[in-house]
Amino acid sequence: MSAVKEQASKSKPTAVESVSAVEHLEAFKSKVMKDAEETLLQKFPLRIYQLTELMKSPEFNMNFTQCHAPINIPRPDPSGAETNGGDAETDQTRKRRRVDEDSTQGSDVDGSKVLLLPNGPVKLNQTLTKLFEITKPLIVQQINDCNLLKMWIELSIPKVEDGNNFGVDIQEECLKEVSSAESEAALYLDQPARYYMSRAKMIVKLAKYPHVEDYRKTIEELDEKQYMNVKLVVRELFNNYAAIHDMLTKNLEKIKRPRTTNANSLY
Repeated sequence: MSAVKEQASKSKPTAVESVSAVEHLEAFKSKVMKDAEETLLQKFPLRIYQLTELMKSPEFNMNFTQCHAPINIPRPDPSGAETNGGDAETDQTRKRRRVDEDSTQGSDVDGSKVLLLPNGPVKLNQTLTKLFEITKPLIVQQINDCNLLKMWIELSIPKVEDGNNFGVDIQEECLKEVSSAESEAALYLDQPARYYMSRAKMIVKLAKYPHVEDYRKTIEELDEKQYMNVKLVVRELFNNYAAIHDMLTKNLEKIKRPRTTNANSLY
């Protein structure tokens, strides 16, 4: 029992530690306030300018055909064509008999056919991969910026009181705008993975049925759609920065001081 009490007494923070923790918390709040206001007033205009220049760059102003990637899956010869002067029907019969013999000899072994790509692996769409590498840091940056502004607004909300809450309502509206932009940006991070998975499935289908041209066209359409999505992501990042900067700067005083200190001024 004494050992338990001794352990409990050790786990309790001392007065010095408590004061240090409070000072650390206050320092954290002060840093958040300073960094958030600096980000809003100084870094947001820079972010908006950088995104504007990015949208003007050649990478984001290509034709759809320029975002296509070669698919090194050859088109097969038409079915029934003669090869090397032989009869196609005879060749098919010979192949069928050879498959039957092989299946009889190896009937005790389970497995699946291995599909080989004669021209090697199908590579990524390098154009879109490069765009993903450009946009991903920008998306993460906006998430971090919005998270900082959220914390700033939340720490600026005063205690709940009756009356004189107009400034608090403004804070809550600003908080909704920032939170919405953060959630929207977080969803953009899923786009590359979904695109690669969808494209891989189509390539597998094409490798299995190389004579079906619809699969080739589907891959091209998928590349074009994703290129358009990447352009839209950059545009939305720009819109979010512009909207948040406009809304928060217009209401900066209400965010920092939601309630008037001089109540007599109301009378």
